[in-house]
Amino acid sequence: MKRLFWIMIGFCFIAVITSTSFAGEQLWNFDSHADGWTVANGNWSLEDGIYKLNKGGAAEHALVGDVAWTDYTIEAKVRIDEGNWAGIAFRAKSEMEYYVFYFNVPDNKTELWRHKTGGWTARDNLGQLPGKNITIERGKWHDMKVTVGGDTLALSIDGEEQGQFIDAVYGAGQVGVWGWETGVSYDDFRVSGDDIEGDGTPVEPLDKLATTWGRIKSHR
Repeated sequence: MKRLFWIMIGFCFIAVITSTSFAGEQLWNFDSHADGWTVANGNWSLEDGIYKLNKGGAAEHALVGDVAWTDYTIEAKVRIDEGNWAGIAFRAKSEMEYYVFYFNVPDNKTELWRHKTGGWTARDNLGQLPGKNITIERGKWHDMKVTVGGDTLALSIDGEEQGQFIDAVYGAGQVGVWGWETGVSYDDFRVSGDDIEGDGTPVEPLDKLATTWGRIKSHR
């Protein structure tokens, strides 16, 4: 019995180390800085702990991260202050080439577009997701989550899965924030994935090991 117990402990330790060896994250809470962000177009500013776009023109966006990032998850708080269309850009190869999931407030849906070279408004419509168990509102913070893995591009809003699309044109790239003739605020912008390195830290192995140890001991 003791031998089995220690074998289980060993497997738990290996599992914890394996799960934390490569995962990483970067987080911007915008309390004091927006280090690393590059404005492609639009009037972006840091105000009172949020990263904000003043209402302006079409496809205004700012980018951050590494063009070599492939599979990752983006989580951010998004609040549309004025206008109708804003969201999260991802797999940006350049300022012109990227995907964007964005809110369409009047129709209570989210749209996926693939932008391309030729101008800020050069783009292809890849699909639309009617709001599922959500209501997108101006003046309200929404939790937006974009997950990209391989050719799959998936979206969740306020903890509700909205759906996914398949597209293989852009396989890697930066992440960012985006608005179209819209004033919008962002907070707690987080990107995580196996190849993300930076300010964030992996899940805490000591805490997880302590929890697992307690669970095993309680069932001896």
